[in-house]
Amino acid sequence: MSPECVRAVLRRVVALRPATMSEPTHSSLYELATAAHDRERFRALHWEGGLDEYLELVERQPQLARNAWQRLVDMIESFGSTPPSADGRVRRRWKLFDDPLGGGRDAVFGLDGPLDTLVQTLRAGALGLGPERRVILLHGPVGSAKSTIVRLLKRGLEHYSRTDEGALYTFYWDVDGERVDSAMHQDPLLVVPRDARAALEQRLARITKRDWTLSIQGDLDPVSRHWYSQLMERYDGDWSKVAKHVRVRRFALSEEDRVGIGTFQPKDEKNQDSTELTGDINYRKIAEYGSDSDPRAFNFDGEFNVANRGLLEFIEVLKLDVAFLYDLLGATQEHAIKPKKFAQTSIDEVILGHTNEPEYKKLASNELMEAFRDRTIKIDIPYNLALRDETAIYRRQFERHQGPSALAPHALEFAALWAVLTRLEAPTQQNLSLVQKAHLYDGRPVQGFGSEHVEELRVAAQREGLVGISPRYVQDRIAAALVSEKPTVTAFDVLASIEQGLAHHSLVSNEETRRRYLQLVDVAREEYEETLKREVRAAVLSDSEALERLCAKYVENVRAYTTREKVLDPTGVAADPDERLMRAIESKIEIADARKDDFRLELMNFVAQLHGEGRQFDWRSSKRLARALEMKAFEDRRDTIQLVSSMSDVVDPDTGRKIAQIRDRLMHQVGYDRASADEVLRHVAGLFARGEAKLAEREAA
Repeated sequence: MSPECVRAVLRRVVALRPATMSEPTHSSLYELATAAHDRERFRALHWEGGLDEYLELVERQPQLARNAWQRLVDMIESFGSTPPSADGRVRRRWKLFDDPLGGGRDAVFGLDGPLDTLVQTLRAGALGLGPERRVILLHGPVGSAKSTIVRLLKRGLEHYSRTDEGALYTFYWDVDGERVDSAMHQDPLLVVPRDARAALEQRLARITKRDWTLSIQGDLDPVSRHWYSQLMERYDGDWSKVAKHVRVRRFALSEEDRVGIGTFQPKDEKNQDSTELTGDINYRKIAEYGSDSDPRAFNFDGEFNVANRGLLEFIEVLKLDVAFLYDLLGATQEHAIKPKKFAQTSIDEVILGHTNEPEYKKLASNELMEAFRDRTIKIDIPYNLALRDETAIYRRQFERHQGPSALAPHALEFAALWAVLTRLEAPTQQNLSLVQKAHLYDGRPVQGFGSEHVEELRVAAQREGLVGISPRYVQDRIAAALVSEKPTVTAFDVLASIEQGLAHHSLVSNEETRRRYLQLVDVAREEYEETLKREVRAAVLSDSEALERLCAKYVENVRAYTTREKVLDPTGVAADPDERLMRAIESKIEIADARKDDFRLELMNFVAQLHGEGRQFDWRSSKRLARALEMKAFEDRRDTIQLVSSMSDVVDPDTGRKIAQIRDRLMHQVGYDRASADEVLRHVAGLFARGEAKLAEREAA
């Protein structure tokens, strides 16, 4: 058998190997590290070639000629999206903002609308429709995920530039054995003479598969211009010989290496000047080159220079000095910067700034900043107004925490409810509470209102989401509750921690606002208590055997009543139908005493009809009767629950078993552990006791 046949057989065996067969193990950490290293990927990322080879690549892959805006949009689209709803109420969800590269650590929740607006703005810029000459300004309150959004864009660009689809290239000059890198990682296409660019653009327009207009915009940076001019003179204008000195290489964007991604943060005026944006003179090289206007004696390491071909983030952009803002406007409007001692220098980058609410208010009231406002596209990034999205923020951080305390069900949900309530304006509708408004925004049913009212409510309250409490504060208070000595932290503990923290919260300086937030803690606490009552009620009513026994007893007494017969009591003695039991059940669904005979006769006719059809009567067969039986069963067990507060030493064994059953159902159905289930029962028992006391007071009055 030939070697080729042997190799073919081996490949076949490997292909047919069962999935359960274990992979080869490595004997050391070094071997594991070596096996994980992809040398071919490293080589691909460090490709080098001549300018002629690069132009052949561009002809095969026209997307290499994209500008920064087009590349950014393609990156976002490469991660995919979920489509919007047909009625337009649900916006498209861009999966990049789920943070697939970071395992969801920085996922953004509840901002599908603003994020879709951002992506559409970037797409318009990629098409050359105007936004590419504007500052994109993310505006919102502190903690609304503005920085996170930009961080995800930067992380996505870094990853995308390492893929085949997102590859990008720059060049260096090889002159007499000396390597001179493009100072700003410019596109090798900028080496193409201006009089030849139109022909290249026409060819690119014919072969591109996207709707982008691929063009060669801008000029070489001062260092490259210097060498281009020197070589053109050397070869008497023969560009083909100049091109042989150009070596093209692939590179990847990296914020850490300051390649293609820049970040600028304002400092105090004394410690900041424009050279941080556009670079500065290298005084050590002036002696070597003889002039401070020689481009080789200049460091093109300002943030504008660094971010070329990628993205530049301006943190708290409106805190910049006015002089910096003019540099920013020039960079966006003209796609050029002015380094010291040099002419305008072309840049190709997306500029994203973000600012908080107070700073933007200052801008809006400053007439001197009209030019900046005119060149800015503001995109509001508000706080979440949907409970499920706010809860998702806290769940991401705390559900997997490793600490001494566990989180009981609803602890995060009601922290989220309180946070959302602080961001809402009181509804003008008299029959709609603030909590109900929060439920409507969350897509939950509210009697008398529907989804069609949500947009009306939002229009009437334009400032919602731009004020209120930051998720960071709530996260801090949840963390404080989790380091307590309690084995299980409930929603009561988290709300108490929130309440305690409000006394010294630095961002709540207004006492009226502080009082409102404290009142909303009570609102959230009351809503939680109602939830606990419903859960205990559901746990009680999930005892279907007890309900079946109660139903059988009721139906037997009704049958005896309508046929004027006797019933057998538990001792086997014939007795009159139990009128007290029947009325106790019927009163739960407001069957008046005058109508009890009609109701009972209707029930017996219904039972007879089912029997005639060969079907068995079940307590769920009649919705009205089922509701009455549930209410009666819960009333009977409520007395049992109230005994929880009496301590176990005075509870008889039968009652103890009933309480244990309810606790076990809470653990199984809701997810409580034993300690938190017991705490729920004790609290609900106290609520029932207080309710009975208030009822007695009203009756006495």
